[in-house]
Amino acid sequence: MTGPPPPEPAPEPDATAPSPWVRRGRTTGRWALRVVVALTGALVAVLLFGRISAPIGPFDATLAFRPSLDGGAAVAVPPLGALSVDVYEGPLRLDVALQRVDQDRARALATDPVRLAGVVDQVSADLRGAVVRLAWTTAAVALAGAAVTSLVVLRRRREPLLALGVTGALLLGTAGLGALTWRPEALSQPTYTGLLVNANSLIGSAEDIVARFDAYRASLEDLVANVGNLYATISDLPAPGGTGDSVAFLHVSDLHLNPAGFDLVRQVVDQFGVDAVLDTGDITDWGSEPENRLITTVGDLDIPYVYVRGNHDSAATAALIAAQPNATVLAGTAVTVAGIGIVGVADPRFTPDKTTGDDDAGDEVLVQTGETLAEVAQEQPEPPAVALVHDPKQAPPLDGVVPLVLAGHTHDREVTELEGGTRLMVQGSTGGAGLRGLEGEFPEPLTCTVLYLDPDTGELQAYLEITLGGLGETEVTIQRVVIPPDDGADSPDAGDPASPTG
Repeated sequence: MTGPPPPEPAPEPDATAPSPWVRRGRTTGRWALRVVVALTGALVAVLLFGRISAPIGPFDATLAFRPSLDGGAAVAVPPLGALSVDVYEGPLRLDVALQRVDQDRARALATDPVRLAGVVDQVSADLRGAVVRLAWTTAAVALAGAAVTSLVVLRRRREPLLALGVTGALLLGTAGLGALTWRPEALSQPTYTGLLVNANSLIGSAEDIVARFDAYRASLEDLVANVGNLYATISDLPAPGGTGDSVAFLHVSDLHLNPAGFDLVRQVVDQFGVDAVLDTGDITDWGSEPENRLITTVGDLDIPYVYVRGNHDSAATAALIAAQPNATVLAGTAVTVAGIGIVGVADPRFTPDKTTGDDDAGDEVLVQTGETLAEVAQEQPEPPAVALVHDPKQAPPLDGVVPLVLAGHTHDREVTELEGGTRLMVQGSTGGAGLRGLEGEFPEPLTCTVLYLDPDTGELQAYLEITLGGLGETEVTIQRVVIPPDDGADSPDAGDPASPTG
């Protein structure tokens, strides 16, 4: 009789089977790989495709989220610089780049008080809508990039779904962190880089600017009415030469890209039958491409436009003006307009940033250009009647060579007679010094002068000094000065009514 079979021996442990720690490590590694692949795909997709273009007020801008350790937002204003705002924390920074100024939108904004009144709300609404659209676009691009990359790299059908989950969780976490660390008060304390570091000292606080523009809008109707009344009064005055036979030139300078200054030029050209505009420079502030897109309105005038470059105007600015069908840029050259010979030379400096000290490069370089222009004048077959320079320091070498020298630069209107008998007429700022007109307690006035010259001799017969009160002011004056032909001294025309003031 046999007993029960012996028990089977216990199986020996498989030496090749992984331990629980190894299995956990492998699982962790697979998930780490999934996360890395998903995030890499999402990041590459966002960098390549996560941007939009949108209008923001008068600007065309591009917006994008970019990787960052500090979050926040940055606004690039090429080539002037950038400003950044530490408004939230997170792994993504909002980058806004202002690409160009839309000329039609900017002109409509500058000429319509209603639109100007709502410009802050409009820009805020445009920016808010653009950021929301960018957020959805970035999320969609990141999810798509993560899913496609996971499918291509890991080659399993479920990997795209896992990648979508990982990326979605990261996006929600980023949004939550931004919301928790949102600091709206930081919007009033931006950090400037590049030339924009001078923005605070240049234009003052945002509250001051808003107050001044509110005052300007409130007085706009009175200003227009006063100008119209003054034009009507001046049109009834007798001709400066007594016979009505004269050539009328409009002298402007230092427009500094102020739309109100360009409007004033157009009004004076139309109301006074001006034969040509003589511009002694600084039509822009920085000579940058966005500014240059706005000065093509020079080409809309139906009369000749003679210009010399100022120290705020770049070579690109001068080239753009020269491309206008009615414009002539003088750079040590001469031109004849309405029978009057004119010579002109550019300011040899380009110093838009006055804080660098380069504006004081030395008087000798200015005097040298004046000497060069004097030689050009002496070489002309007929002696020119007018010389255009930007800085009055260029004028002394022209004394006794040209009877009339026009200049600008100082933003301070002044008429003097040099030792050799040449009359130097320095214009104020036809643009009210542009943004610089917002500095200080008293705003810069807008000034221009209508010159009346004898068509045969080019002799100055009379001139009208037109002054519009600066930002927030409504006073308008037109002072008429007639030059007696006997001694050439300036004196108000005794036969004219009192100089009108509005």
